[in-house]
Amino acid sequence: MERESLLAMLIVLLGGSALQLFAAWPGRIDRESASRQLERLHWLALWWPTAPALTVAAWLCGWALSQPDPVPGHVGRLIFIAAVPFTIVGGRALMRAAWSLCHSPGVYGIVTVGLLRPRIVVAPELAKALDEHALQAALAHERTHVRHRDPLRIWLAQFVTDLQWPWTPARRRFTGWLAALEYARDDEARAAGIEGADLAAAVIGSLRFQIGTAAAAATLIGQPEVLPARIARLLRPLAEHLPDRRPPYLIVAGGLVMVWLVAIVLGSLLR
Repeated sequence: MERESLLAMLIVLLGGSALQLFAAWPGRIDRESASRQLERLHWLALWWPTAPALTVAAWLCGWALSQPDPVPGHVGRLIFIAAVPFTIVGGRALMRAAWSLCHSPGVYGIVTVGLLRPRIVVAPELAKALDEHALQAALAHERTHVRHRDPLRIWLAQFVTDLQWPWTPARRRFTGWLAALEYARDDEARAAGIEGADLAAAVIGSLRFQIGTAAAAATLIGQPEVLPARIARLLRPLAEHLPDRRPPYLIVAGGLVMVWLVAIVLGSLLR
């Protein structure tokens, strides 16, 4: 069998097994953190189950470097059968990601769309229905989505969540991050001078237009199930600024790169 074909199959089988195993992790996040820090922690929680799978893939790549091409010996049919469920999950995630790019966002009030060049789209009816202060509050909120390229991040988050299907904790991490994302963008807009009551009015006003959900877009109303808590939060004074400690992305990334390099070396030592 060709070495690259065997490598791809083993990555699907063993990497998929590792991903599914760690996708079941429920996880706990300190909700007393500042809103922006809370959003970042949720973002990391979305992605951390992929780290073991990538470590397995790195180890297999190292192993493949030490093997002849083609690989001698017979590969049993059982291995192909065992890889089928993980192939289905991966194919489903790819199809859903592609569909979200082609799918119309439906009827919207105000939304940020565009993966590489995000832009704000406002329904003319909503612009007429909202007063000037509420409209400016909505635009300020959406500008924070543009600044952080949130449509692209939502699309990627949905894809990595689909790779962990059908685990409920993975879906819970995704919806938790979406809620934390809107809280963080609300606070960012309010810190820039927007009144919480104006933003709450904009959210409520856009509900009548928001029939569909933009798959790869950031909508003003966010997650419908957390709207009551979000409105109540907007009507309260902006919370005292908690220390906003950015998660150590560089340290985490550097540590993971070292782990993957070690995995490649260890894999290459196998004969």
